[in-house]
Amino acid sequence: MEAIWLYQFRLIVIGDSTVGKSCLIRRFTEGRFAQVSDPTVGVDFFSRLVEIEPGKRIKLQIWDTAGQERFRSITRAYYRNSVGGLLLFDITNRRSFQNVHEWLEETKVHVQPYQIVFVLTGHHHQELAVRWGNTAVSVCSVGV
Repeated sequence: MEAIWLYQFRLIVIGDSTVGKSCLIRRFTEGRFAQVSDPTVGVDFFSRLVEIEPGKRIKLQIWDTAGQERFRSITRAYYRNSVGGLLLFDITNRRSFQNVHEWLEETKVHVQPYQIVFVLTGHHHQELAVRWGNTAVSVCSVGV
């Protein structure tokens, strides 16, 4: 009997509060775009099967972390065993972009001795919904 998927990968999504992490994940995993989303408390879990070649699928476990400082001690535990992720900032909020370095430094501390590859992603759901059909714009790749 053939496995449902060949491999399973854990991805983590981090960034400041209200940058659109949950909205972007729901769009990818559920195919819907939520205009309003309650703040994530701790960590939420999503998954999606992705066909990488005909008949070959992988399972992505996507961990949606809270951006508020008060939940950071909870979310840090989920960095381990992640192979990659998204580091989101809001394209209309300069402070969220300035905090990218802080998020990367925190990640380095909590994933040792492993490495995670992040895609730095500028996002703002209202702006992107008008311009690009709810799709986030990846601005660069960052290795941690």
